[in-house]
Amino acid sequence: MLHIWGFGVRIRSHPIIDFKKRKELPFYFEKKKFVGEEGDTIASALHAAGVKTLTKSLKYDSPRGFFCGIGKCSSCLMRVNGVPNVRTCIAPLKEGITVEMQDKLGLLPDAEFFDKPKKTLQVNVLVVGAGPAGLCAALESAQHGASVLLVDENQCVGGQLIKQTHKFFGSKQERAGTRGIDIAKELENNVLQLQKEGKIQVMTDATVIGYYESDKNHRFGVVQRCEYLNSLYDVRCDAAILACGAMENMLLFPGNDLPGVYGAGAVQTLMNVYGIRPGDRVLMVGAGNVGLIVSYQLLQAGIAVDRVVEAAPVIGGYNVHAAKLRRCGVPIMTSHSIKEVCGDEKVEGAIIVRLDENWKPIKDSEEYIKCDTICLAVGLTPSTRLLSQIGVDSEYIPEAGGYVALHDDSMQTSISGIYVAGDASGIEEASTAMIEGKIAGLAAAIHLGCTKNMKLLTQYREELAHLRAGPFGEKPRIAKKKIAKMKETHHAPV
Repeated sequence: MLHIWGFGVRIRSHPIIDFKKRKELPFYFEKKKFVGEEGDTIASALHAAGVKTLTKSLKYDSPRGFFCGIGKCSSCLMRVNGVPNVRTCIAPLKEGITVEMQDKLGLLPDAEFFDKPKKTLQVNVLVVGAGPAGLCAALESAQHGASVLLVDENQCVGGQLIKQTHKFFGSKQERAGTRGIDIAKELENNVLQLQKEGKIQVMTDATVIGYYESDKNHRFGVVQRCEYLNSLYDVRCDAAILACGAMENMLLFPGNDLPGVYGAGAVQTLMNVYGIRPGDRVLMVGAGNVGLIVSYQLLQAGIAVDRVVEAAPVIGGYNVHAAKLRRCGVPIMTSHSIKEVCGDEKVEGAIIVRLDENWKPIKDSEEYIKCDTICLAVGLTPSTRLLSQIGVDSEYIPEAGGYVALHDDSMQTSISGIYVAGDASGIEEASTAMIEGKIAGLAAAIHLGCTKNMKLLTQYREELAHLRAGPFGEKPRIAKKKIAKMKETHHAPV
């Protein structure tokens, strides 16, 4: 008989999301039978069953747990049906599978290698990433006459939108007053309609593994997973839009790798996508918009937030988000940060410390916090590995969040026909990502001669400039000016 850790790990009552019980799927972990639910990933099903340690450090034998939830770290790598290094945070749960920890080195299983791709696909535009930027880019290109292939690593499209239960700000064009989860469904329905019309192909649970030289067009290798077997595709396209999103940032402190330390996006994924409590009492680190919004979403799910600590002397997010937390009795402590996590196999508490005007810990200001969850909302880094492999010009822009591909106001990089959009071009809000996606999608269609609608392109640029106006748009404005200036010093698209 399966014994479930904790009480009420599955969220059944929520003010916004209807988490109905789904079909049960039995599976095996370390030779013991467990039960997940249809729609779970392997890692979320294990988490719901009380398994927080997914792997262990090969060097230090220390436990590792769920951290990013989007397949961009190594904390969830496990062996599934004998296949090693499966990213269980995005791999869908299947009935009867066998899951093992790979905490010790062993022999690699027999593997079948392909001598040639399963199929060659020829499209006008390849869009990598089906988040807010990628969805809008695919729709824009397809609506203006281009054939489109949309590829994403996850089980479904929507990216970060599928976990955003809060209502968007901005104007009507940016869907102000609409929840992210509803925007995701609307964009998905639009894509499905164009898919029925044969204008968009959608490939989920798939990864673009590389860019290859081609005389006539751009060439990518794409692997699609099905029942943990891989199918390789040779994708040829006239243009590609990379909307690969971003990766969670980490802080350095003792115990930062213990199970129970999550990135903010991972907490949202567990809680708002799979309906699973990340823990019972949370210490939030970071008072930007993400930290404040996720803290309130935790409260909505019935999870206690002990407090929010912020290293800066002021709150970084909107006051309206901070006010919601304060009305709920959640303290927000500026000039404070986490010093270390307490616990051997999992988070059992944390020590916070006050900081001086130079961001240095103040002696004897430490305070112990009883908690089982640490949520890090300390920013994102653009995901640019594929862009780097393609060879586009890139520079480190602090205001953009890290290294980004240099691009023009049409989102085209230094290589003709290669575009970038969303967080991969600089960290901003989902609203700006959607407009950047529209610009990239329309610009690609114009570049390929599918349309000549420059008036609409100008309109999108004006909408983007309007959205970045105001004090909260200062950092991205600086970032984009630096990107434009640096691009001028590099070669024009070749």
